[in-house]
Amino acid sequence: MVHQETITLPARGAGLHEFTEKLAAFVARSRVRTGVVHVFCQHTSASLVIMENADPSARRDLETWLERLVPEDDPSFTHTLEGPDDMPSHIKMALTRTSETIPIAEGRLLLGTWQGVFLWEHRAAPHSRRIVVTVLGE
Repeated sequence: MVHQETITLPARGAGLHEFTEKLAAFVARSRVRTGVVHVFCQHTSASLVIMENADPSARRDLETWLERLVPEDDPSFTHTLEGPDDMPSHIKMALTRTSETIPIAEGRLLLGTWQGVFLWEHRAAPHSRRIVVTVLGE
């Protein structure tokens, strides 16, 4: 069986926005017992990441590290049409991922104890992001 849906996630600005529960609900509605769920972000300035969801300091440390790696004030950037976070957002997306695949067993996501699925918004302004979710299995 294949089930596919595009969900829209609000991002209140730069940062990691968890949507594990929405993803788990979609998997449950699909009625797939064993298989995989593939999650794809349709944007070039946001990405996806599986990250610790128990202690917010782990996410803050990751965000801080990437900000140091790709700062907004790099004078070598020429692609700044949409503002100073335009090119840094594209680089951050390219360094991370736009898709994740997670196994399903007994109708549930097989995430680890402290794992959550996050939209990583790299732009400062709020956006709505489209995520294509595809469940494959039986």
